[in-house]
Amino acid sequence: MSETLQQKLDSKGDIVEFLRNQQLGPNPYPGVPAEYSNWRNEQRAWAESAVLFNQSYHMVELYVRGPDAMALLEYTAINSFKNFAVNKAKQYVPVTPDGYVIGDVILFYLDENEFSLVGRAPAIEWVEFHAQYKKPDGSKWDVEVERDERTAMRNDGKRKNYRFQLQGPNAMKILEKAMGQTPPDLKFFNMAHVDINGKDVIALRHGMAGQPGYELFGPWADYEAVHSALVEAGKDHGLALVGGRAYSSNTLESGWLPSPLPAFYTGDSEMMKDFRTWASGKSYAGMCSIGGSYVPDSIEGYYLTPWDIGYGHIVKFDHDFVGREALEKMADQKHKQKVTLALDNEDMMRVLSSLYAEGDRAKYFEFPSAVYAMHPFDEVKNAAGEVIGVSTWVGYSSNEGKMLTLAMIDPDEVEMGKEVKLVWGEPNGGTSKPTVEPHVQTEIKAVISPVPYSNVARTAYADSWRAKGVGANA
Repeated sequence: MSETLQQKLDSKGDIVEFLRNQQLGPNPYPGVPAEYSNWRNEQRAWAESAVLFNQSYHMVELYVRGPDAMALLEYTAINSFKNFAVNKAKQYVPVTPDGYVIGDVILFYLDENEFSLVGRAPAIEWVEFHAQYKKPDGSKWDVEVERDERTAMRNDGKRKNYRFQLQGPNAMKILEKAMGQTPPDLKFFNMAHVDINGKDVIALRHGMAGQPGYELFGPWADYEAVHSALVEAGKDHGLALVGGRAYSSNTLESGWLPSPLPAFYTGDSEMMKDFRTWASGKSYAGMCSIGGSYVPDSIEGYYLTPWDIGYGHIVKFDHDFVGREALEKMADQKHKQKVTLALDNEDMMRVLSSLYAEGDRAKYFEFPSAVYAMHPFDEVKNAAGEVIGVSTWVGYSSNEGKMLTLAMIDPDEVEMGKEVKLVWGEPNGGTSKPTVEPHVQTEIKAVISPVPYSNVARTAYADSWRAKGVGANA
């Protein structure tokens, strides 16, 4: 019998030290090269012309079917399902019974009693668990689930569906040329079937990196026909294919926080105990890694509420759901506020120049994404040296000419333009992760800035779900 998540956690003792010393680095982006041209041009293309993100490989997809599918998903989501109908999509955001975030994915309403969820594994595994678990009344859910695993976790190299993102100022022109007709005028997070190169394609009105566009998906067998048609249609409109390096950095401009640690590790409710017994030691929670300068006394120090990551406005108490009672108690409490930190140019030059020193060196900054664990957490301090929050995703934007981070800090400290400090590097020379070399910690000056940082994302495309959490009645 394989080891359960609970057994694995019991054997490791200190969960914080266990996850900080896991041997896995950041999530890989398989199936595409690191760069098609160079990551600088690929970043600039989503702001200046158009890009084609290939999302066919790195995300998990879960189909949920059956008479109880809608009820199950509503019961496990914090956001409202009012007016949610076929050919719409929305964010799916679950929390634990204690009200802490598990993750978020995109939920597609494909047909009557048929849905799919696409994204990182934690939220997917939460739904899989509940599909075989009991309803609040003790009966069983009448649903079936089908998991289509991401490429890094399979051997056959094939997926059920391809998935492309066409984004940028010229995205509509490219889609029109690929279709041979004007694209449907869809509202945000609505879907329609379109024809591309003789193939039936589902198009979702969507956006990444703060830019308008479409997500396009369909059967894996149609991958090449659709992809080649989009590439051909983009030749006269500056379309750039985006590799894994640039792809992982788009979140810095849009403001979506991709890395909340799933709050699976503790919780004394029957549901959480049963989940940890059901989940494998090789599930996401048993395999993921944490990095950075922030080291709390317990694993709960990494847990986040919906308000902390900017999702407080989508919490709707119009339905019964897991964690509702806890969130009702939290609603009027003080929560962290999501901001962008723009790191000081001179301080960045100082840190980067340490690479050429014979003595102590700072933790290396990878470009464009300086992320070396699946869940980065770095301390943010005020002028008095007090820890006021945490920074998560960090990286460089060619469009902004800045090293940026997505952070969550004490709202009493939030003042646009105010200087704070990011503590960069791990304590005591670093952990045993292979992505961490011996180094010394250093403090980098930063300026509190808006989220999204991109002016386009804040103004021309203010509906972006990655920034605002907006969807079909999200």
